[in-house]
Amino acid sequence: MLNHRNLFSLLIAVSALSLASLDSALINVQTAIPSIQVDLKYATPDNFTGQIVYDFHDCLLQEDAALRLREVQEELEPMGLGLKIWDGYRPVAAQWKFWNLVPDERYVSNPQKGGRHTRGTAVDVTLITKDGKELPMPSSFDDFSEKAHRNYMGASSEEIANRALLQTVMEKHGFIGIASEWWHFDLIGWNNYPPIEPKGL
Repeated sequence: MLNHRNLFSLLIAVSALSLASLDSALINVQTAIPSIQVDLKYATPDNFTGQIVYDFHDCLLQEDAALRLREVQEELEPMGLGLKIWDGYRPVAAQWKFWNLVPDERYVSNPQKGGRHTRGTAVDVTLITKDGKELPMPSSFDDFSEKAHRNYMGASSEEIANRALLQTVMEKHGFIGIASEWWHFDLIGWNNYPPIEPKGL
């Protein structure tokens, strides 16, 4: 079990992380999809922890996941829409921090099992207009309530329709969602990819 001293040491290491130290299997998503918007919430204090969780601002994914995401973006663009990414690859140390704050597998993967974002195959996304405005959804990002659930029907018809569109187009191109978070999608076969640790950790 990871104790608080070890967790603190890992987080210091994560704060010094550079793209060069990451496994070469990961690529910058904006290299594959220049038109996609990236707003990594955990690279800033604008997240449920109120802290900077990792110190890089490029969204990193396995190449397979990035190429599938490009297909999604290409389908959305004729509709005047696109994707905004809130999170992609997440170091294992960051996953431990989340787990210590919210030890609930409905919302946070147990890092003892490897986690999903730690493999570079998971992405947290929403829909935006061509002008960058987020479409209304049933909840905000990282809402740990039933409003975030895919089957929540207490939202407006517009919010439900937007959530359904996002899910439909993501599933069409090889992703699968989870029941408790409308924004989270995993590349099908994600469990065949091992967790990735930055070199030197």
